[in-house]
Amino acid sequence: MGRTATLLIIEDEPETVAVLKAYFQAQGYRVLAAASGEEALAMAREHTPDVILLDIRLPDIDGFEVFRRLRTHRRTEGIPVIFLTERRGRQDRLAGLELGAYDYIPKPFSLQELRARVQNILRRSQAGPAFDFLTGLPGLPLILEHLEEQLGRTGWVAWLIGLEGLEAFGEHYGFVARDDAIRAVGLLLAGVNHEGGEGLFLGHLGEGLFLMTGEARQAVALGEKALSRLQNALPYFYPLQELEEDPAGLPALRIVAARLMAAEGPFAGPEAVLEALRRRLAPVGAGPR
Repeated sequence: MGRTATLLIIEDEPETVAVLKAYFQAQGYRVLAAASGEEALAMAREHTPDVILLDIRLPDIDGFEVFRRLRTHRRTEGIPVIFLTERRGRQDRLAGLELGAYDYIPKPFSLQELRARVQNILRRSQAGPAFDFLTGLPGLPLILEHLEEQLGRTGWVAWLIGLEGLEAFGEHYGFVARDDAIRAVGLLLAGVNHEGGEGLFLGHLGEGLFLMTGEARQAVALGEKALSRLQNALPYFYPLQELEEDPAGLPALRIVAARLMAAEGPFAGPEAVLEALRRRLAPVGAGPR
């Protein structure tokens, strides 16, 4: 696996924890364990495990609620989760998978099968998805591949555009509303890209950040158009009644952006381009306040 992968077990049965911990430690994993949902959430945010094994029946909050809260926090929103549970019903299984869990395994289970599923998840996670699951746009592997091609050319411009304040927005309205906001930004940028014609690229880095590239004169104008449209659209991410009653009390979403031109190079590689853009990220407009 290259490095020691961290596994977080969220389970309140000591015997099950002991078996899982001993088995996965023998396979070379770093294993953490939590006996309650609240303890698990704190531990996940502190250690950012590579995979989580999550029981549904917990002494404080159930596993479904733990999963939802994991998805509302930036540090834990992308951690793969496998439900391990005594609940064998079809509805429970569908509920877990519809939330976005990688797998749902009823007890009793085979340790060898569980290990194989964990390994498969780690392989996929380390490779990274070609297309982002949330927006359907090219993900990090395709973004890096595209930037590698761009570095051999001249006259390109790259934009990094996204939203700041998504974590607080998600904590206030829930992870579904936060994900909807990210999708809306992706759709808006895709529409602007489509207007620009061929030769333009749009990808989603995750965390609500999008990369746009193209030929300099075309891409500069399109990036500025995208920022203008996004600023106009920002109020629609909020419930109308709350926006009218107390706009100052809402969790503020702000547009952030950065622009980089080929002439500012040379760049050591595609990662260097992304790092330069991240360093330049700055707010370009306020929220609905």
